[in-house]
Amino acid sequence: MRTLLIVNPNATSTTPATRDLLAHALESRTQLTVMHTEHRGHAAELARWAADTRMDLIVVHGGDGTVNETINGFLPLPGQPAREWLPRLGVIPGGSANVFARSLGISPDPVDATNQLVDLLALDGEPNTGLGDRRIGLGLADDRWFCFSAGVGLDADVCEAIDAKRANGKAATPARYLRTTVKQFFRNKRREPQVRLEIPGHEPVTEVHYAFVTNASPWTYLDNTPVITNPGTAFETGLGVFAMRTMSVFATLDIARQLLSPNGNPKGHNLFREDDVPAVKITSEQPIGLQIDGDFIGQRNMVNFTAVPDILDVVAPKP
Repeated sequence: MRTLLIVNPNATSTTPATRDLLAHALESRTQLTVMHTEHRGHAAELARWAADTRMDLIVVHGGDGTVNETINGFLPLPGQPAREWLPRLGVIPGGSANVFARSLGISPDPVDATNQLVDLLALDGEPNTGLGDRRIGLGLADDRWFCFSAGVGLDADVCEAIDAKRANGKAATPARYLRTTVKQFFRNKRREPQVRLEIPGHEPVTEVHYAFVTNASPWTYLDNTPVITNPGTAFETGLGVFAMRTMSVFATLDIARQLLSPNGNPKGHNLFREDDVPAVKITSEQPIGLQIDGDFIGQRNMVNFTAVPDILDVVAPKP
């Protein structure tokens, strides 16, 4: 088995010791090539090269942004020519939240995740183990894949602010995310709702302040606490939609309490939620921020989100 290990050395929780352990473990089972990312977009370039040279497996040691970039580097979009060869994907958490890996059932601890990956590779082809290969669906936001979450409005503004803090050398800690979210909430509270959602089989949803579109559950993690917006959404279903039509403090606190509940099933008079939709079109009267898998993408007046089932082979526990 030929494996490319893509390491983001600047990711929040990657360390030289963990990188060495991961490389040593993979070298014992595969023919390994190790590459470190050196600039934005480099993971996509490396992943494209791995697919072109028919690598069997790409393992990403980095955060959710590096994973997203890798997938967009080698996985063709719908309507594009199919590749003759597609590697499988493995993930060893190295970022701050690592939502995609944890949603796949991969340990958040990089050392435990490394052992888990090696064990899964050892079980390749073994019947009735419940482990090994897994094929999952992804979300599509216009012409970009997303693994677990995209959103317009509030969470995009939070991601933009966090990206700016990272650029100034500040770590993306749970406490910083929480403080930034509160600050952005009160800043956005003064704005009129301008977002509109169109979902097949539903009446249009109007006067929305902000919306999340998810491909898995949970939506994110607050340290070790899962934040659950759409409990019925999974890699094997359609997309989840969570849209708020109020910025009332009391209504928001009630929804936040439900999001953090262990059996989270958020409901509210001013909340629109569907857990399994094939597509959603989001438009805004004024340009509004868009985030994909935790990275701020820019501002848009319109985004089309689509569920694409059974599109990516991953090395992860089966659900």
